[in-house]
Amino acid sequence: MEFLTSGPASAPVTILLAHGAGAAMDSPSMEAIARVLADEGLRVARFEFGYMAARRDGQRKPPPRAETLIPEYRQAVEDLDADGPLVIGGKSMGGRVASMVANELYEAGHIAGLICLGYPFHPPASPEKLRTAHLADLKTPTLICQGTRDGFGTREEVAGYALSPAIELLWLQDGDHDLKPRKTVSGFTAADHLRTVGNAVSEWCARLAPAAG
Repeated sequence: MEFLTSGPASAPVTILLAHGAGAAMDSPSMEAIARVLADEGLRVARFEFGYMAARRDGQRKPPPRAETLIPEYRQAVEDLDADGPLVIGGKSMGGRVASMVANELYEAGHIAGLICLGYPFHPPASPEKLRTAHLADLKTPTLICQGTRDGFGTREEVAGYALSPAIELLWLQDGDHDLKPRKTVSGFTAADHLRTVGNAVSEWCARLAPAAG
């Protein structure tokens, strides 16, 4: 499996990120988050699921069901062979797939934690179709970075979900599914929120590293 890496090779923590359903590992949003995490001294490795990699060869494959991608995420962890503590995660669907395999890898000692960037708690406009059942029993230390007006799960909606105490939530004021705010409404820019995410992830990883190492 091919990886796109950012940040120092000798970083205290490596973060493995998968992309969302419709944008590749080198999309602007993935590039931006990788850059801000690398600026915090973290090593970031990005990979693509097979259907997305096939699009580079002109094959217009739609995203499959998230659970069918679990074996590919396991393979990415194995192929990466990180030196030191490894945190898995991803953007939207990529984070959801990571969350579905997290406990297995955490209990086996392969990962130290999980990061989800804009978790898709439900499909847009279908709040009754929750994707949260496995999150209630999550044992893996988890950080979810979520915009307060994310159409896949707003702050008001998520407040009513039964989530594991292992999950920490970082709320980004007026952020959408890409964590972007409306500056005229919130006073924040996308760059402001990215810096907040970078700082929060760095501090969260620093708490994980001693226990993982």
